[in-house]
Amino acid sequence: MTTTTIDKNLDHLARGILSRPGRLLIAGKWVSGASDELADVINPATTDVIGEVSIARDVDVDAAVIAARRAFEDGPWPRMTAGERARLIWKLADAIDGHSDELATLESLNGGNPFESNRQFDVRVAAERLRYNAGWTNKIGGMVPLAPTHGELFSYSMREPVGVVGAITPWNAPLIMAVGKIAPAVAAGCTIVLKPSELTPFTALRLGELAMEVGFPDGVINIVTGFGADVGQALVNHRDVNKISFTGSTRVGKSILAASADRLKRVTLELGGKSPIIIFPDADVEAAARATVAGIFFKSGQFCAAGTRVFAHRKIYDRVVAEMARVAKSVRIGDPLEVGTDMGPLISAAQLARVEAYVDGARKAGAEIVAEGGDTVGRGYFHPAMVLGGLKVDASAMQEEIFGPVLCVSAFDDDGGLDEVIKLANASDYGLAAYLWTRDVSVVHRMARSIRAGSISVNGARGAGNEGLPFGGYNQSGIGREGGSLGVEGHTEIKTVNIAI
Repeated sequence: MTTTTIDKNLDHLARGILSRPGRLLIAGKWVSGASDELADVINPATTDVIGEVSIARDVDVDAAVIAARRAFEDGPWPRMTAGERARLIWKLADAIDGHSDELATLESLNGGNPFESNRQFDVRVAAERLRYNAGWTNKIGGMVPLAPTHGELFSYSMREPVGVVGAITPWNAPLIMAVGKIAPAVAAGCTIVLKPSELTPFTALRLGELAMEVGFPDGVINIVTGFGADVGQALVNHRDVNKISFTGSTRVGKSILAASADRLKRVTLELGGKSPIIIFPDADVEAAARATVAGIFFKSGQFCAAGTRVFAHRKIYDRVVAEMARVAKSVRIGDPLEVGTDMGPLISAAQLARVEAYVDGARKAGAEIVAEGGDTVGRGYFHPAMVLGGLKVDASAMQEEIFGPVLCVSAFDDDGGLDEVIKLANASDYGLAAYLWTRDVSVVHRMARSIRAGSISVNGARGAGNEGLPFGGYNQSGIGREGGSLGVEGHTEIKTVNIAI
């Protein structure tokens, strides 16, 4: 098959962010880490080294936090009007739009996701996320009671920025995640120290360059790169960081929560998921099956809200599986910078080994591979799209987050009403998202009320990218919400004032 490589114009990138030595953004300056240590950054589609990133140490984190504190307390940032902050945030969104091809290419080279998906989803959502939050700069406020409850008082509450935010982002959607931390923090008037994943640092670093180019004051946005056990932990432990915002695994999220307890540091945690997809007998079976398989090869299944546990009604189970098999076999796996690629590689050799171990364990537990699609290619960390059947609800592959292109499908009956499938949907330690396929509005409302998850999508509705709505989960899927008014307000403290008159 002849393939066409996207005109990615890598020359300017090679002279740009990829070719620069590892650097940290601290107090508006690009500086080397104190140790001068660098780590290779790998293209997961080829396993080639595409650049180097600085390995920061405690002293670098301390310098970044000091810069953020100075900008928050003494710099121009606290004296700016809401409109001036909004204009800066909007200008950064415009800069992202103006560099959309470059940023999409960086995401493909560094993260392995298809170029067109990066451009149409990640880059677009990042810009819109900034614009949405820009609109909140002059709408964050408190309240004045209609009348005092006793005495002659004038009473009111107000919201103030929480202070310095330490943000830690994962590798699966680097640009969206970086913007998702920065946008609400700066809209609320906070300053931020961002630690992107050491596996995918380049779009965050380019974002820092763009922020400086559009005029963000020194120290408002700082970026330190390195490993979570060192840099991330130093941020979490730092006495002058007021809030930690983390997206990543539940295991690491728990450790951050425990470490933050000593100073009762404010924490937002967006963690893992094991989201159910429930297909009822009246659903559009073909549409449901196609959307379900497409959902699992989005970002190669490395997506926290991915639907991974499929429960199809027994009456339509065979049709669902047959259509899933047909779609899975058509998935084209390959170079994310080639036109027509549906799914790229996993992020690393370690992640590939993790997914393979889950599949192997599922086979040993009696699972049948009912569909497998896409030939693995080249030297990269590729894994086929895969549908497993025949697993019990308590099997590891049904309970634990695989974070790869693997669906687990089983049948359900509704002889006793909806109770059985509700129990199946809730039989998880997670509660991030759920997906329903039915034409029955009554069933939709009953299921939405009963499923313990932070987001419910019906008949293929896509909530991702809707900035006006909160996102987060129940149970071990996290604490707090990102997006919407709650995302901005989560970066504030509330103060009450009572004045005798």
